[in-house]
Amino acid sequence: RHTRYIGDWSSDVCSSDLPFSTAWRSRREGAALTTVSKSPLSCSPMRLTVPVLAFIAKLTSGATLRWIDCQPDTCQRVYFANHTSHLDALVLWASLPKDIRLVTRPVAAKDYWDRGSIRRYMASVFNALLIDRKEIKVHQSPVDLMSKAIGDTYSLIVFPEGGRSSDGETGKFKSGLYYLGKKRPDLELVPVYIDNLNRVLPRGEFLPVPLLSCITVGAPIWLEADESKADFLARARRAVLDLKDV
Repeated sequence: RHTRYIGDWSSDVCSSDLPFSTAWRSRREGAALTTVSKSPLSCSPMRLTVPVLAFIAKLTSGATLRWIDCQPDTCQRVYFANHTSHLDALVLWASLPKDIRLVTRPVAAKDYWDRGSIRRYMASVFNALLIDRKEIKVHQSPVDLMSKAIGDTYSLIVFPEGGRSSDGETGKFKSGLYYLGKKRPDLELVPVYIDNLNRVLPRGEFLPVPLLSCITVGAPIWLEADESKADFLARARRAVLDLKDV
């Protein structure tokens, strides 16, 4: 009863990136290609590093990506997922098809990814949008930063729980997803359930343990007219949890 699409990333990993002038074509070609060519990913060293980093992330996590009632598309989206591991953002981003990955920015905690040269470099490679959770300014909220960063081209990966779960259970969603959906009603809000990554990189550990994990992408949702913040966040959380047993 569900439409399923399971991505095959073997050819994506084994082939080198083409120049950006011929790398991909889509219905958003004009705007997307112009913006991407100016991003950190367009630098020559980065182009060589991106497929390598994506390959290592997918190999280590053994991630399988499934699309349920949703098709891969470069249209602007907010992929919102449960959060159990520091690898969540990297593995989800790496598992996306190449053309989608080029226009998708994971939102990550600055206090973690800006700590040390290796983490900073990795964050720059997968073009992460680092949010400072400790110094939130009134006129420069995380939602404002995200809306400005994506413009009319990029998609985002966010984790509405705000932090990693310590017991593997999906916690209550914070209000950021609601305000982002309200500020940008044109964005598709796409639920994602990430399974088993908390065992690949357990809390407090530094080295990942090679295990199989599964990422399930569900049907998009939108903020409905007159829907309250509490109702929307509960509905968005259910959309993620419903993918657990699909």
